[in-house]
Amino acid sequence: MSNPILNERSFSRAADRHPGEAGWAAPSRGSQWQPPMSDGPVSPWRPTAAAEAMTAGGAASAALLLTALLLVAGLVGWMAVPTAADGSLVLPGWTIGAALAGFVLAIVMSFKATLARFLAPVYAIAEGVFLGAISRAFEAQYDGIVLQAVGATMGVFVVMLVLYRSGVIRVSARMRRIVMGATLGIALFYGVALLASLFGASLAFLASSSPLGILLSLVVAGIAAANLALDFDFIEKGERAGLPKHMEWFAAFGLLVTLVWLYLEILRLLAKLRDR
Repeated sequence: MSNPILNERSFSRAADRHPGEAGWAAPSRGSQWQPPMSDGPVSPWRPTAAAEAMTAGGAASAALLLTALLLVAGLVGWMAVPTAADGSLVLPGWTIGAALAGFVLAIVMSFKATLARFLAPVYAIAEGVFLGAISRAFEAQYDGIVLQAVGATMGVFVVMLVLYRSGVIRVSARMRRIVMGATLGIALFYGVALLASLFGASLAFLASSSPLGILLSLVVAGIAAANLALDFDFIEKGERAGLPKHMEWFAAFGLLVTLVWLYLEILRLLAKLRDR
């Protein structure tokens, strides 16, 4: 699952619809009101809706809430997977339904960011149920792999956050274009592979534990990690630009999409390594 959600178009669209923009004859944002006399302090002009502007702290709080919902739903999905008489696991049909529901909600929010505060929690629940079921299937085949994947995902997140906050990673326009291009390329590649599987064909190296298959998983996981830097940059720029409050939920949703994608890729990579 790729994450072309927190992009420049989303940013520009939110900025253009900012409810606190200056009206007719109002000074431009960031300008200063010049009093007729110079014997008093000069106060910067602030839009009346500044209290309703997006903040990084608000986005972080929304992301924590969505993550908590995903984990709780994941536990439910894990426990709801039935076990056959021979001890094997049977993935129920609602697993695909939950994944499709999450996909549809993601598409809707990509075009209607104002709905994120209502739909993002539903997305987290649907995606959590799906992840819980899939994780149970992987755990049944590879003992302890889920805990390893969760730990690796958290580790990558912390490392990327530290590198971004310390300035080691700087999101330039060129980096954004490269990462977004690679992300869309992966999405197209996976889409073609899925379409081919519907007609009975398959790309064996996608799931194989061959060096090519492992290399592919490493590259995709690396691109997913690079998307985290883009997500952090979107949140930071959104706070500086004073985007509307609902963009906190939209940014948190986009960050969750990246984390889910990263977790799934790490899970697949670990499974390939176990098969060798």
